[in-house]
Amino acid sequence: MPAAEHSLTSLSATGETVLGPAVFATTHWSVVLEAQGESPAAQEALEKLCRTYWRPIYGYVRRHGAGTEDAEDLTQGFFALLLERKDLNSVRQEKGRLRSYLLTSVKHFLADESRRAMALKRGKGTADQIYERRWAFTVLEQVMTRLRDEYRSAGNLRFFDQMKKMLMDESDRPSQAEVAIEFGMTENAVKQAFYRFRQRYQTLLREEIAHTVAMPSDVEDELRHLIAVVRT
Repeated sequence: MPAAEHSLTSLSATGETVLGPAVFATTHWSVVLEAQGESPAAQEALEKLCRTYWRPIYGYVRRHGAGTEDAEDLTQGFFALLLERKDLNSVRQEKGRLRSYLLTSVKHFLADESRRAMALKRGKGTADQIYERRWAFTVLEQVMTRLRDEYRSAGNLRFFDQMKKMLMDESDRPSQAEVAIEFGMTENAVKQAFYRFRQRYQTLLREEIAHTVAMPSDVEDELRHLIAVVRT
């Protein structure tokens, strides 16, 4: 085992030496159950749970081939999913050992994630993912419609079509020189016009997203989410 890889799993979050990714520290079931609530005590219990089990779970995920960032995301996702369960009290009574339960759970979690990733590669997105993509493209279409209406009102619909091709990097995208010749402009003027077009597009996009969130502070987060959805 490489020294760097070994260091991922050789220490627990409290600094105690452990024997490997399958050797988990002992934590009372009450910590997990308390962490399911929304009180300050529950938050403290959740932090304790994550501190205690983060490295063993993270190390186990890394040993299964995940890169550093992916392993962090998967570990965080595992804990979040764990705390969504409503039957942990009955599981505690049936299984007895939290250590064994977590190891079994993370195995199932990784298997589910692997199947989901394979399904996506085959183009079989889930209903949620299909919804997210349709929502994202609906927002973008609405923004482009608003921008088109502005240019049409100004009598510049043909110019809009050329700017849109440049923005979307379409296959028949014209060069700035071609646009300049078509509209009797200098290339520098076309460059400035395209800059203004792109800025207006971004402004309208933020306005459109602002209509879908309750707080202005949420706009940037929603914008990043939209971009991530479109790129998947």
